[in-house]
Amino acid sequence: MTRTEEITQRLLALHPKKMDLSLERLNRLLAQLDHPENQLPPVIHVAGTNGKGSTIAFMRAMLEAAGKRVHVYASPHLTHFNERFRLAGTFVDDKRLNETLERIEKINAGQTITFFEITTAVAFDLFCQVEADYVLLETGLGGRLDSTNVVPNPLGCVITPISIDHVQFLGNTIEKIAFEKAGILKSGAKAVFSRQTHDAMDVLEKRAAELGITPFICGQEFDGYPERDRFVYQDLDGLEDLPPPRLKGIHQFENASTAIAALKHFGTGISSEAIAKGMETVTWPARMQPLPGLLQDMLIKGSDLWLDGGHNVAGAQVLAQALGDLNDKQSKPLTLILGMLGNKDVEGYLSCFEGLAKRVITVPVPADDLTTNAGTSPQDLADLAIKHGFAATHTQSVQEALKLVARDEGQRVVICGSLYLAGDVLGQNKTPPQ
Repeated sequence: MTRTEEITQRLLALHPKKMDLSLERLNRLLAQLDHPENQLPPVIHVAGTNGKGSTIAFMRAMLEAAGKRVHVYASPHLTHFNERFRLAGTFVDDKRLNETLERIEKINAGQTITFFEITTAVAFDLFCQVEADYVLLETGLGGRLDSTNVVPNPLGCVITPISIDHVQFLGNTIEKIAFEKAGILKSGAKAVFSRQTHDAMDVLEKRAAELGITPFICGQEFDGYPERDRFVYQDLDGLEDLPPPRLKGIHQFENASTAIAALKHFGTGISSEAIAKGMETVTWPARMQPLPGLLQDMLIKGSDLWLDGGHNVAGAQVLAQALGDLNDKQSKPLTLILGMLGNKDVEGYLSCFEGLAKRVITVPVPADDLTTNAGTSPQDLADLAIKHGFAATHTQSVQEALKLVARDEGQRVVICGSLYLAGDVLGQNKTPPQ
């Protein structure tokens, strides 16, 4: 066990017996740390159900193309805990991370606190140690009571598409979830909204109006779309003719559009040249990611392997659309290697691939001390897949599943359903963090 793992194990033991969304514990710890959340570079705060990570990845790529130094706080990590903290463009090194973790652990002095709360305090402390021009801050769960929402005066707030997820904490309707996401909006901070359902947008616009904010909205003040192998972004200032986003899937055009709108609307002074370079250099793992390497080599030549960590129905919808578009260009039989947590809408996820995938091979989600949710058993997942008309079988590992697929030529294989599964797969494939 590494030193980082030893520390995080101790921090996990401080978690309250009953999960409750609250800012009280974190505010207490931040006061003991002399309020690092008030000493940050300009913050762009991002909430939403889907697209948060991709939108932040686009913003980071464009800002760095413009020569800016950018901190990023995101979760969960995929292969290394350090991935949650990017300091001025690079992941925090082990020495700095461990020293900060241990110092804050000592200051907390064994008091009850959630793991995400204390790691958020760590992020803010780290961001004060290294100079930067911007902080890109991703919510962990919801918005209103999310630990990141202690930042008092963000430069701007972005809300990406809202859908049903985490219903046990955020509510079981779009309106209730949108209310929680809208909680990141602050009086005096500008706001950019991705395209939303009518019900979600009503909630967001109402909250913005209460705070005196005029939001910049996709489909009204800005938009973006593919055109002749290019990417056209349009807002009130005119058109940008850009390279297509490096990230795969038609939904990434909208994520890229939201990122561009945010950087322009928030007054960062981003240039067309930096925007174009960002489209070509952006990286964001486990989102419709081609997966060359050790695992791809298990397949017969002519087959391709992809990885996607989307874990809710909206994530499945955009993955299915991306795979459908890929199939239009080059048709191949599609197999899903699927693992999902037990608190997810498995049937809703599977329904998105009816008529697209012929076979589903189910696998367990690897145990991870940082999630309290157990994975759905491969047997239960396979039974649900059969119920939805798929040829399905269950296995006990991704490697075992790939051996089954490797018997056939010219396959398209997608490992999907969980970010925890995706992280384990990247580790098995020895894919370096991006």
